[in-house]
Amino acid sequence: MTAIHLRRALLPEGWRDEVRLVFADGLIASVESDAPAAPGDEVAEVGVPGMANLHSHAFQRAMAGLTEQRGGKTDTFWTWRETMYRFALSIGPDEMEAVAALLYAEMLEAGFTSVGEFHYLHHAPDGQPYANIAELAERIVAAAQTTGLGLTLLPVFYAHGNFGGAAPHEGQRRFLNDPARFARLLEASRAAVARLPGASVGVAPHSLRAVTEAELTAVIAMAEGGPIHMHIAEQVREVDDSLAWVGARPVQWLLARFAVDRRWCLIHATHMTDFETTGLARTGAVAGLCPITEGNLGDGIFPARPFRAAGGRFGIGSDSNVRIGVAAELRQLEYAQRLLHRERNVLAEAGGSTGRALLDAAAAGGAQALGAAMHGLRVGAPADLVTLAAAGPLYAHLADDQLLDAWVFSAGNALVDGVWARGIKRVSGGRHHDRAALSERYRAAMATLIG
Repeated sequence: MTAIHLRRALLPEGWRDEVRLVFADGLIASVESDAPAAPGDEVAEVGVPGMANLHSHAFQRAMAGLTEQRGGKTDTFWTWRETMYRFALSIGPDEMEAVAALLYAEMLEAGFTSVGEFHYLHHAPDGQPYANIAELAERIVAAAQTTGLGLTLLPVFYAHGNFGGAAPHEGQRRFLNDPARFARLLEASRAAVARLPGASVGVAPHSLRAVTEAELTAVIAMAEGGPIHMHIAEQVREVDDSLAWVGARPVQWLLARFAVDRRWCLIHATHMTDFETTGLARTGAVAGLCPITEGNLGDGIFPARPFRAAGGRFGIGSDSNVRIGVAAELRQLEYAQRLLHRERNVLAEAGGSTGRALLDAAAAGGAQALGAAMHGLRVGAPADLVTLAAAGPLYAHLADDQLLDAWVFSAGNALVDGVWARGIKRVSGGRHHDRAALSERYRAAMATLIG
């Protein structure tokens, strides 16, 4: 058992003084407020719940800094994708594990305590399965195990190059499966994840571009009640291609044909009509927003104001992993809305803290998207805790929600001090305990990849 005493903590009922948390077997065993510290307790200033990162492509972290040179007359998501395909053909299992492990340490240092790994790089560079069909999935599991980051593994089903079952792109060959082989991959992935406490497996039909209706039906059935994640309506061209295919927009088509519910997480959903926006909100599904990647790729701006007004739920993900930060994702989300509406504090209630509103909503939506039964600093929830370095000179005068606003809009990762994931402290003084070794392993991997 582990006990932490906090001067202030954000509990489900609000901010409380002198909070004592006890962790046992990866869960929160007890929560007391107005309680003195006991001998042996670890003591910290301010504690908040850990955050779920609901969407990551781990291998793309190694591309950071390699795609910011203008590629010609126009440079878009689609030209970036060609670069990504070429990079994906070069990375091997050892490099995958090294890149994912340092990335997961960075996530913990930022205040993320779990990740939904949207894992679509399955096969060898020639497109043939490894002798162990789950070789690369096992490397993701190993990275999570090494770093202590909670994992929801989302093996991706990918079969086609565009709507209507079009032939795949040659650069997609490492991603591809038919339903029968995907079922074997999923079974092997579940076996790999079974050794990781608290981890789970969902399914991820990549997008309506990459699956047919029949394949989508088959993959959903394989979820066995677990999470279902899918990219949708990320780009205007994707919407145009969908209209040319069946005369319907992607979200419109999906909601008309499938029983989308709370198990679903629709990633991006950037380009929706008012009808689609309201319809998605009513399903109870989570919109998986990746504001930094969406900005980096020029995707567009999610219709957050009407979506939230209709009761919509959202969480945040780091997607291409060009930058890692709980605060950075939430800040980009709010600032994009400010630019769109030419207002301030768009996603807060009247008189309320924007940082608090963003953190509360993203924590709830992220936990739902990763299939967590509970979240937050409450008995029975995973023992995921982030402590903030609130005593420093820049922030000592701030209290409660003001400190959250400073985290999101000013301090960022620098305010994160300690992080516990499933009851084990993984970050102290803002640094993952194995950061040095993981960094060295990453450098060796990049020397192999880039030369």
